[in-house]
Amino acid sequence: MIKVKRALISVSDKTGLIDLARVLAKNNVEIISTGGTARAIREAGIDVKEISEFTGFPEILDGRVKTLHPFIYGGILYKRDNPSHLQQVSQHNICQIDLVVVNLYPFEKVFFSDGATDDELIENIDIGGPSMIRASAKNWKFVCVVVNPDFYPVIIEEIEKNGGISETTSKKCAAEVFHTTSYYDWLISRYFDRDRQVDFSETVGFYYKKIDQLRYGENPHQKAAWYRRADKKKQWKQLQGKQLSFNNILDMESAYRIAHEFEQPACCIIKHNNPCGAATGRSVKTAFEKALKTDPLSAFGGIIGINRQLDSETADIIKEIFFEVIIAPSFSKEAVDILSKKENLRLIEMPCIEIGDFEIKGTSAGILLQTFDNINWDNLEVKTKRKPTEEELEALKFSMIICKHVRSNAIVLGTTDQVVGIGAGQMSRFDSTRVAVMKMKDNFKEKITPLVMASDAFFPFPDSIEVAAEAGVSAIIQPGGSLKDREVIEVCDKKGISMVFSGIRHFRH
Repeated sequence: MIKVKRALISVSDKTGLIDLARVLAKNNVEIISTGGTARAIREAGIDVKEISEFTGFPEILDGRVKTLHPFIYGGILYKRDNPSHLQQVSQHNICQIDLVVVNLYPFEKVFFSDGATDDELIENIDIGGPSMIRASAKNWKFVCVVVNPDFYPVIIEEIEKNGGISETTSKKCAAEVFHTTSYYDWLISRYFDRDRQVDFSETVGFYYKKIDQLRYGENPHQKAAWYRRADKKKQWKQLQGKQLSFNNILDMESAYRIAHEFEQPACCIIKHNNPCGAATGRSVKTAFEKALKTDPLSAFGGIIGINRQLDSETADIIKEIFFEVIIAPSFSKEAVDILSKKENLRLIEMPCIEIGDFEIKGTSAGILLQTFDNINWDNLEVKTKRKPTEEELEALKFSMIICKHVRSNAIVLGTTDQVVGIGAGQMSRFDSTRVAVMKMKDNFKEKITPLVMASDAFFPFPDSIEVAAEAGVSAIIQPGGSLKDREVIEVCDKKGISMVFSGIRHFRH
């Protein structure tokens, strides 16, 4: 049991401060404090001694130096059962400090405030606070340190009932210190790293803040929770609908990323983390209608991503079909009114999409980091006798943008502004090509011109080209790099198909 005779209190967040101070005063605990905290305690009619009076040294450098003093650290760090320590503190007239209540300068609040200057951020990097709470946590058997007001009720209860604080509670409080300082230092490091490129250093750390405890994970027997990067602001708002599920969130991310690949109005419909429809158009309504036509059967129960405000015209069509989620930069009032009748439909408003530095994939032993998959159009190289027309080249670029978001092996059939067939996640490229053609034939009876094909990786054999030619494909884009490239190109020349090498593979596992 830690008997509390003297407490040092210095807090930025004054939640619960006075209740705690009153209990300490009632139990004859001497309170020493700093600046604004001392003033708040004094104004509540509670006796308090200023740090400068305790140390005999004034606060200096605009408060940058106030608790960094041997009287403070000696009083915190000495072991009460060590004769040598006892002799030294007695020799130097150091008084024991049994309870340290400190929360740090609000760096996080300033970090997320709009327009915060470098000077403001620097001045909110706490120096004495982290040092003091780490020192206290190190000596937890003799000193209890509290950094979170949520712990105040426990401290109050133990002092009132038992006359002191248990070692069990003190150890829990010490653990909270190192959680707090590690996050605090990480956020400061993110500030200093803002302009640094991803360098995949020897060690890497991330902090995430919980958004929601999910009902379950990918399947009902799996537990799950949703977190956001702790150095990013929450960007989205749910306007209506049920709680988002684990799978909703993954699909929502994919749908919105694809929609935002395009400058013009665009729509993507995702099912099981693969696009089953994607299109651009002069309006959101046109884009949605074309995306839906790609594969209306698969779109049932899917997630819609749109890169413009969702209007009432489009909402009128959507309301007739079952969808799980719609994510868009905004929703018109009329659109919300129309869709409000579908109570379970989640409407997610996200004004902007911030991709970040890299993406993370988990493994049983750790994580994999990689930069995001971007397309470089500068390396396109025509390999066939026939060059693609301007219209075909536009269709090839559109189809490849969608293709890089499809699970490997990925084949996309498309035209200038619409996907017409997708083969996703097959174990052979030949099967993916046949699936894409099958999907197109199921949903498009009219002739599509131009009809092009995009492949996320090279063709190991010319068999897929034969299937594409029979389906009416006139141009193909692929990375190239197969031992059979020559044979593939020869078949394209024979069939009158234009083939473009991009030089970049786009596997998505």
